[in-house]
Amino acid sequence: MNDGKSVIIIGAGFAGLAAGIYARMNGYQTRIFELHDQPRGLCTSWNRKGFTFDGCIHWLVGSSPRSQMHDIWEETGISQGRQFIDMDEYCRLEDTAGGTLVFYTDIDRLEKHLLEFSPMDERPLREFIDGIRMCLPFDPPTKHDLLFKRILRQIKSMSVFVLKGRKMKQWMNITAEEFSKRFRDPLLKKAFLQIWVPEFSMFFMLFTFAWLHNRNAGYPLGGSKPMSEALENRYRALGGTIRYKSRVSRITTSENRATGIVLEDGSQHMADRIISAADGHCTIFELLEGKYINEKSRLPYEKWPLFPSLVYISFGVNRSFSDFPFTVSGLSFALKEPAIIADERRDWLEVHIFNQDPTLAPPGKTCLNVMFRSDYNWWKNIAKDRKKYVEKKNEIAETVTGLLEQRFPGISLQIEATDVATPLTFERYTGNWKGSFEGWLITPDNSNFVMRPMDQVLPGLKSFYMCGQWVEPGGGLPTSIMSAKRLIKRICREDGKKFRVE
Repeated sequence: MNDGKSVIIIGAGFAGLAAGIYARMNGYQTRIFELHDQPRGLCTSWNRKGFTFDGCIHWLVGSSPRSQMHDIWEETGISQGRQFIDMDEYCRLEDTAGGTLVFYTDIDRLEKHLLEFSPMDERPLREFIDGIRMCLPFDPPTKHDLLFKRILRQIKSMSVFVLKGRKMKQWMNITAEEFSKRFRDPLLKKAFLQIWVPEFSMFFMLFTFAWLHNRNAGYPLGGSKPMSEALENRYRALGGTIRYKSRVSRITTSENRATGIVLEDGSQHMADRIISAADGHCTIFELLEGKYINEKSRLPYEKWPLFPSLVYISFGVNRSFSDFPFTVSGLSFALKEPAIIADERRDWLEVHIFNQDPTLAPPGKTCLNVMFRSDYNWWKNIAKDRKKYVEKKNEIAETVTGLLEQRFPGISLQIEATDVATPLTFERYTGNWKGSFEGWLITPDNSNFVMRPMDQVLPGLKSFYMCGQWVEPGGGLPTSIMSAKRLIKRICREDGKKFRVE
């Protein structure tokens, strides 16, 4: 199986581990270097006083065995033995006047509820529902389908783009913020700003609801960390090696060819090819000192918007929340009065209750988190004074605890564990530029890259490649895996080899 080609991969997140898996399947010697002591990236969780706080997963596209994406989860060892939970609600919003708006995952139920909730907004609501229905037939074949069925499913899926391509492009060019302005009801208007990143294309919200309706975006029991561990186990079973606690400080080059890496401890490691599955900005401007970049590859870092940085407050609560419905993204409730939290005035609180996953908390107890956007530079300035930074985190935890009392009376006495992660926490543990949680937002300005993927190489540098969310606008776990698979296919073509999957 060994053909003498060696590959070094920087980063043991989803993209790096997947690159290692597919490279091993195709006979390449691989070594992964990871700055932390375990596989993580953004798909991770951490323990506090018997509670497991999850930092990533709300749903996973490809949870259905009849989905093409499920094939990739099988190939990388994630789906085997994994139990997925399909929930009936995506989220719910509650205003101070007692109004409750529920976004159901079943399209028929969602349509009925929304139209009853605000008949005066029938036109934009039907646009929204029709947009979701447009995406429902997209159902690519899987490798398990018989040939005839595979052909039929491929034709059906391609017909969606052929017949609905113009409409899809229109949705691609509408952001959630723009679409929200079509509603007259204030809670509906607020909803489309709350349940989606306002600057993000509506096109992907439609597909998300289509996947949820088709029971193809379930929650994996156990959350994020077991999935990263499954990737690591698959990679090691294929003979790959990982070096943890090995921060890369430089990528070495010779005659415009990547030759190896230098670690923080000064040790040097050589390989025929170098793949960075790490932060894109750090890779290009620090590890490679900005030497290999042109106008096209520089553009995203100068012009494209990032997914926002977040403050993420987690609580371990001595309460079952058995009376609260399972939701994919949780509850947003209006505050009785606006509150200053971190750098902004907040009118709403978004709470994600993990009552669907008993593995994250002791019996009868539950994990929940509150997250909101927060400016990276504001936190960077606060952190100049370590004491002030810690005090601000504690202050936020106390403030949010008090606000939770408005919706869940008595909860402050039931909280047994608390943890606050800031944009600097994300930056420290994942290296993500400006603490962004996924990379590039897809907006009308860069939507063409969805159909035409970004380059995975840099101009003027041979034997070097990138994979992961910094070359995949929109980010997310599926795109990280697909990015890695796409890259190894490319490398196989360069070597005149047929790409294979074991």
